[in-house]
Amino acid sequence: MRLLLHWLLSALTLLLVARFVPGFYVSGLGSALIAAVVIGLVNATLGLLLKIITFPLSVMTLGIFIFVINALMLKMASAVAPGFEVRGFGPAFVGAILIFILNTLWHWLLGKPERE
Repeated sequence: MRLLLHWLLSALTLLLVARFVPGFYVSGLGSALIAAVVIGLVNATLGLLLKIITFPLSVMTLGIFIFVINALMLKMASAVAPGFEVRGFGPAFVGAILIFILNTLWHWLLGKPERE
């Protein structure tokens, strides 16, 4: 149940970012749901590998370079997911920052899951 909630919140986050960032487009809820899955898969595979490889650079930039990697992952996901488009690196970078902020907010509002 919690996984489904996170998936829906990720799609909502993409819709909100598309509303405020010029050059960041999501055609609807269905496209946002597909894009959320694609972004998750890209981040779990290629994104993780890039974050490990560029760890020294991320440490030197105090973590700012992670947003660059996340922006690149958004661009890659937009090439695969139908109805999801990011036009340029600038919108991808701003989108990565807003997605981070909104995801942090969602996690704070949801709290920790209770152990059963």
